[in-house]
Amino acid sequence: MENSITRRDMLKGAGASLAAVALPGTPFSSEPSAQSTATAQDQTRAQRMQWWHAARFGMFIHFGVYSTIERHEWVMENEAIPMNQYVPHAVTFKPVLNSPRAWARLAKQAGMKYMVMTTKHHEGFCNFDTKLTTYCAPKQGPGRDMVREYVEAARAEGLRVGFYYSLMDWHHPDGARCATDEAARRRFVDYTYGLIRELMTNYGKVDVLWYDVAWPLDANGWESERMNAMVFELQPEIIVNNRNKLPGDFSTPEQEIVAATNGRAWESCMTLNDSWGYQRADDDWKSSRTIVRNLVQCACDGGNYLLNIGPKPDGSIPEESVRVLTEVGAWMSTNGETIYKSDLCQVRRSNYASFTRTGNMLYMHVHFWPGEYVAISGLQTKVKAAHLLKTGAEVKFTQDEFQTKFVGLTEKAPDYPVTTIAIECESEPTQNTDFVRINKPRDGV
Repeated sequence: MENSITRRDMLKGAGASLAAVALPGTPFSSEPSAQSTATAQDQTRAQRMQWWHAARFGMFIHFGVYSTIERHEWVMENEAIPMNQYVPHAVTFKPVLNSPRAWARLAKQAGMKYMVMTTKHHEGFCNFDTKLTTYCAPKQGPGRDMVREYVEAARAEGLRVGFYYSLMDWHHPDGARCATDEAARRRFVDYTYGLIRELMTNYGKVDVLWYDVAWPLDANGWESERMNAMVFELQPEIIVNNRNKLPGDFSTPEQEIVAATNGRAWESCMTLNDSWGYQRADDDWKSSRTIVRNLVQCACDGGNYLLNIGPKPDGSIPEESVRVLTEVGAWMSTNGETIYKSDLCQVRRSNYASFTRTGNMLYMHVHFWPGEYVAISGLQTKVKAAHLLKTGAEVKFTQDEFQTKFVGLTEKAPDYPVTTIAIECESEPTQNTDFVRINKPRDGV
């Protein structure tokens, strides 16, 4: 993922034995033109994105050599670890056989519908079998193709498969000098295309390609239009993000929830603590309530939520990640349809609740349960009925032009970590709190 970096040549002076093997590139003469691919991509986007919009919730997995160091996925850069000290960790990287099965089971239990795994992070280590470098899982500690294990695990649970791929590479000898040396750029781009081609060829249908960090090249330097043309030739139904400096199919706000404009698809990617890769000392875990609130906020504005786990060196999931996602999964078993089937929701103003909508049904997700009653200011449609989603119990209410008040509630919240009230409205629910501020009767002085 992104971090603050400088444009220094990290690999200057590294020995050739430590570098990735950059094979000469071959022209992709069979590819359609970039312009025709972009046009076809526009025409097929709605169909290709249909499953993704319905999914809403996915699992991100950051797993690599950095996991063995247990100090964050940017440890190589942030601590300026010399190459000859970092690379040997690849030999000690020995995840338990089929450890991705637990990731996929947890994702499904949590209500997630797709997964995205780091096939190659910034460190340059390939979790997949490749003919282009020996710095890969089958030829290092794992002794096998970790991406294949992941793909098989995800498919076994009925989950869609996504591949994260970092364009930036701290290991390849041309990874920085490609910015100023045309021969180096040519070698590095050809190497990158070769790796992506393998990923798009060797694992069956791939649902998402999630590029990351284009440094130090721009779209022209990466020849990104040609890159996408190759990808769509090999995987016509895939969706791609916007981090190879092209718009792609969706935007990717990171560690924040910011809805895209003009109807553009978007996905917020966020961590469970403050690290993407495993960091043993990072105990700043988000609560299940925070995760549910984030998920509701994404769904309210028509976006997806890609939530990360950072497995331990052996591939096991940190206990806190399991606990939080298990709690989220229990909530989703009752409330999931309020997320998956949600439409854009204009209602959003409350101090203790957030909202989703499906048609004329408004869902009030009360994350700070006040007991006795809850109220909505400025609801602009009449309410027909309401009930607690967890128990099905009717909720009585009063309503005037300023306030809709749901009464007779229990002191203790009926659901954990968030209680949902399903509110059936006569028409699409909207909210106008300015109307209340302007028109609600005021007292004299």
